[in-house]
Amino acid sequence: MFTDRIRLKLIAGKGGNGVVAWRREKFIPKGGPCGGNGGPGGSIILRSSADVYSLDAFRNRRLLSAEKGAQGGPNQRQGRKGKDLVIPIPCGTLVKDVETGAILYDLTQDGEEALICRGGKGGLGNTFFKSPTNRAPNKCTPGKPGDERAVELELKLIADIGLVGYPSAGKSTLLSKLANTPLKTGAYPFTTLAPNVCVLDFDDYTRLSIADIPGIIENAHKNKGLGLEFLRHIERNQSLIFVVDIASTYEDPIEVYKTLRNELHAYSPALLDKPSIVALNKIDALEDNEAIEAFRAHFPDAQIFPISSIDGTGLSEMLSQLRSEKLQ
Repeated sequence: MFTDRIRLKLIAGKGGNGVVAWRREKFIPKGGPCGGNGGPGGSIILRSSADVYSLDAFRNRRLLSAEKGAQGGPNQRQGRKGKDLVIPIPCGTLVKDVETGAILYDLTQDGEEALICRGGKGGLGNTFFKSPTNRAPNKCTPGKPGDERAVELELKLIADIGLVGYPSAGKSTLLSKLANTPLKTGAYPFTTLAPNVCVLDFDDYTRLSIADIPGIIENAHKNKGLGLEFLRHIERNQSLIFVVDIASTYEDPIEVYKTLRNELHAYSPALLDKPSIVALNKIDALEDNEAIEAFRAHFPDAQIFPISSIDGTGLSEMLSQLRSEKLQ
């Protein structure tokens, strides 16, 4: 299962206690207080990482806590600071407060950090309370508890290009052909139940990341089918490829393309402002170009690329266009 939304309870480390201690050395009859302070507790930090692709690591871990600070020692020794808990999360993760629903952080770049819970301060030893009028204080203070917070992590995949299409349009086959990566494919709807992200490396050391978004169907914006679970992953993609099965015998490709655009507009009108092209897939199953020409005539302003994910026809031309769009 692909996990892209999770709720966590985070507890920072408690500060260590201060101590009461006295100097007991030979020939120093009135050594005085020497109790040290407790160490501060560890904090909890969220760090976005390009090496993490989902929130699966937290599926069975809902409570995370940082290390406590150590107790102070004699001879004014301060307790050791508790280790910070640094939690790696995928780039493109929204951090929300569970109680208010407010967005606390939006971590999109590799290496970004967010301090969620600060560790508690350490307690004070009796040395701290020494004064000219109180030369032998017999008191110390306990460490303070660390911050506690319930957060919701919501992942929105970041990719240069997002593949959008109906179930069985050939998106996974196209991605596996472009990236030379084996992906699960099949001749039935909803073969892909989780987004796939692949990276294409080129000889000039440029790269493209492509995300395969599971099938979008009519009324997906009303959470029909996989619906809202994966529509949000399209928001972070810089450009889109609408993959349309031009050889379909039970769905009109023109109506399919209209439905896809309508669903994206209903979810967020800004999605249609992204650069996009149309990949008319499965041309290897066509007997003539009549369907392609009809599609071109209906959408004269669209950038259209007839392709075949099976035999690779048209993929090089489409890939060249994608690279030029990215490099501009």
